[in-house]
Order: sequence, then structure tokens, then C-alpha cells
Amino acid sequence: MEQLLEFAGNHVVLLAAFFIVLSALLWNLATDPGGKNAVDPLAATAMINHEDAVVVDVRSMAEFKDGHIVNAVNIPLNSLGNSIKQLEKYRNRPIVAVCRSGSRSGAACGLLRKNGFENVKNLRGGMLAWESASLPVKRR
Repeated sequence: MEQLLEFAGNHVVLLAAFFIVLSALLWNLATDPGGKNAVDPLAATAMINHEDAVVVDVRSMAEFKDGHIVNAVNIPLNSLGNSIKQLEKYRNRPIVAVCRSGSRSGAACGLLRKNGFENVKNLRGGMLAWESASLPVKRR
């Protein structure tokens, strides 16, 4: 125990960095941007093909034009709150939210659920995972 205290006293910066990383990890696990409400690209494809899911791409228009999932609806995350009415026609259909890596779309899922959309999933890994799975991408 004495050695542990001596180590901590001699390596304060290292110990602080450890606790910062640990806190960030726990925060990420606690907030769960995808977690149980996330789907991988193959599950998302099944939802699109068999459950008539709507893909809502929350990236910027420029990112969307660089490549997106076929038939995706582009509503950037920063305007999603004001565009909920545009999604009303999809209220009874499953929604798969997409961004580049899965974090913005995780926030979009939370916003959609707060506005009464029940069957909302986050594409785990976002477009990076979609393209890594060699799934089709439409480019404008």
C-alpha cells in the first residue's frame, strides 16, 4: 500500500490522465450513443428491405452529396429539431439514423424519440461502416 501511495505521489500527471480516460469511457458507456438501439449495416439493410425502414441522414448537405444510402432523406442534425414535421409521414415506419461515424445519428435518435418516434435505430459505425461492408452508396 505504501508503494502505491508513493507511485501516485510521483506520477500525479499519469494518474490524472488515467482518471480522465476512465471517466470518458464510463461517460460513453452511460450515455450509450448507439448501444441497444443501434444496428449494424447488415441489420439496417434488412430493415430497409423487409420493414420499409426510412434512412434519415443527419450529415451536412455537402457530406450527403459525397455519398449516401440510396433513398435516404437528408436532414442535417442542426436543423432536425425544426424539421420534425417533415418526418411525420414516416412516424409509423422504422427509422435508421445515419451520419459519418454514428455519434451525430445517436443524438438524432434521442431527439426523434423525444418527439414521439418509437422505432428509431442508429447505424452503428455510420457511413464508414456502411462503406466498409461494401454496401451501395449513391453519389450525386
